Amino acid sequence: MTLSAMDRHFGVMAEIHRLIRTQGVEEARRQAVNAHERAVVEAAYRVLSEETESIGFTYSGFALTSLPHKEQEEAVWRREGHNLTLILQSGADRKGQLVGLPYGSYARFILLFLQSEAVKTGSREIELGRSMQVWLGRMGLSIGGNSYRLVKEQAKRISVCRLTFFAGTGDAELLRNGGFVEGAITLHGNGEQPQLWQDRVMLDEAFYRALREHPVPVSEGALQAIGPRSMTLDVYIWLAYRLHALKRDQEVSWSALYGQFGAGFKRLRAFRAQFLDSLQLALAAYPEARVSLAENGITLHPSLPAIAKR
Repeated sequence: MTLSAMDRHFGVMAEIHRLIRTQGVEEARRQAVNAHERAVVEAAYRVLSEETESIGFTYSGFALTSLPHKEQEEAVWRREGHNLTLILQSGADRKGQLVGLPYGSYARFILLFLQSEAVKTGSREIELGRSMQVWLGRMGLSIGGNSYRLVKEQAKRISVCRLTFFAGTGDAELLRNGGFVEGAITLHGNGEQPQLWQDRVMLDEAFYRALREHPVPVSEGALQAIGPRSMTLDVYIWLAYRLHALKRDQEVSWSALYGQFGAGFKRLRAFRAQFLDSLQLALAAYPEARVSLAENGITLHPSLPAIAKR
């Protein structure tokens, strides 16, 4: 797809909120020509239909770096964002065998729940029980059968991994060799009859402190509209962090976008097409966002926050 063709396609889908508001969702659905455009319409409609705003939170470090999208063979994951580097290391089980790095949408949603509850309650002790199971279900991640196995596996990986955030280009550490939680996140029951999460879990003290000092507010309605799409979740959180703080337009090059979001893509061209799809879905979930295509990347424009209530 040429830049001019991408620009036309992007421009049409960027108008989706106006189309739904003025002509209705059925007309927007009629104009959608493929599965991606239909997904964009449904995400935009879901967000516009929200009667109340529910706020969530994530650590700002995850607005500039991210977890893997797919399972990794390596035990160490390194990602760079704007003046920030994340090093994520796999933990080991009692036999000394590596359990692997957390990845994908399940890991992201588990962490989003924990971080949101910690900021809302002002405590690093998070009550789980049925609340986490209900919340994940509301986000489109039902727990049962194969999904039970996936959630349980990601919870285990989150429980034992270690992470470090480096600031700038030197060795200055924002968060040193910490974890996400103290202890383990466990789910009682089995795949056929999943029961409740354990009563509570404690966030790692250093991670909780970093989260409290640098939280990024996000819309839970937007997260629900995006659903289990890990790259789109990353792009949405990035936009929620960057856009409302801008004082002037900011162009971001394709190479910078590739460095932050392009893990798993061998070629920039393939990444660019996937990123634009993810960006359109993220913008559908963030009606106030103002983003346009540029010759060498995209341009971010100062925008209203992703969620009004702080």
